[in-house]
Amino acid sequence: MAMTILFGVFCGLLLLGTPVAFCLGIASVATVLYLDLPPMVVFQQINSNMNAFAMLAIPFFIFAGDLMMRGGIADRLIGMAASLFGHLRGGLGQVNVVASFLFGGVSGSAVADASAIGGIMIPQMAKHGYSRDFAVNVTVNAAIIALLVPPSHNMIIYSLAAGGTISIADLFTAGIVPGLLLAVALMITAYVVARRRGYPSGVFPGWYAVLRSIVSASPGIVLIAIIFGGVRSGVFTATESSCIAVIYSLLITLLVYRGLDWNAFVHAVLGAVRTTAMVLLVIGTAGAFGWLMAFLQVPAATIELMQAISSNKYVILLLINILLLVLGTFMDMAPMIIICTPIFLPLIKAFGIDPIQFGIILILNAGIGLNTPPVGSVLFVGCAVGKISIGEAMKTIWPFFGASIAVLLLVSYVPAVSLWLPSLFR
Repeated sequence: MAMTILFGVFCGLLLLGTPVAFCLGIASVATVLYLDLPPMVVFQQINSNMNAFAMLAIPFFIFAGDLMMRGGIADRLIGMAASLFGHLRGGLGQVNVVASFLFGGVSGSAVADASAIGGIMIPQMAKHGYSRDFAVNVTVNAAIIALLVPPSHNMIIYSLAAGGTISIADLFTAGIVPGLLLAVALMITAYVVARRRGYPSGVFPGWYAVLRSIVSASPGIVLIAIIFGGVRSGVFTATESSCIAVIYSLLITLLVYRGLDWNAFVHAVLGAVRTTAMVLLVIGTAGAFGWLMAFLQVPAATIELMQAISSNKYVILLLINILLLVLGTFMDMAPMIIICTPIFLPLIKAFGIDPIQFGIILILNAGIGLNTPPVGSVLFVGCAVGKISIGEAMKTIWPFFGASIAVLLLVSYVPAVSLWLPSLFR
């Protein structure tokens, strides 16, 4: 009965349009009251989940991404991508994907990626004759690359949800190859769709222009190397690297690009505070919800159920992927990671699946969920920027979904895709 109350209240409030953090918190309080436990337990769990030292990396990475978005780094990364790939068929679509990959390496946020890159690229693509649905679909699907490449703060959340036993440096490394594969898959898809629709090829600007754009964008690329290299080598932790990212971003945007004025700085601070508050509230309430699931032995019941269905780990992976894709349609990313990790981690360990590989599977599933209604925050941002309805975007998004699912299957069934690169650093 307690489990019915926990999930019933959560789903009922979600269907009524209640913000997900309140759904999680109210469902947890209702279940605790039914179990005759002190309500203070819920607030203790919320506090303990928000109070982890590693959690400090999240607001700093969010702040650094906001500074870079407003300070000109995104513009220069787009310029470099345009000089290198703008001459291909459907060139602006290719530029969009490459720019999202590069900006994701300094922001770590899919929503920031869709907002920054989409805000520049979607109007440009519409101006050059590309349909808005194509521009939006390329933007929102490319934005989830940011979740796979460092400094993805969702990998930090996954590590914490796993009890801090999984190396953040290994997770950062494990996401690079899947991120590259997703970028290549989306570029191929954009090329095929552009060819079918008759979109033009661009003009190669010459190697001198390419060199100038690379030099102009190099400070942003250097930041990617600093974050990944520092964390991977053990010179500093993920939390320390997030502080370095903020200082570096301030120096570059103020002294090198000179694109950050006082108003932009204030908006970056306010935006980072607002986003951090929302993320941490969701993390805290999801932690309380997850604690109750552990208390009610949901993970053990899940293992028994899955083992009763099949003893083949490939079938289990397929079932997990289907379940995660369904959950992603109505659950936001942070609570999905925090709730699903303690449920599925014992299961995948029982079947001999590496927790690092599962982390990439979980994050990619949740990323695809960000582009599926009714709770598709990245899709909503892209459609708002592109000034089209969700329905218009969904009519033609399927080839890009297909590319993302193909990469998901590779990550799921070919462990080396995510585990080969981390193994080189051990």
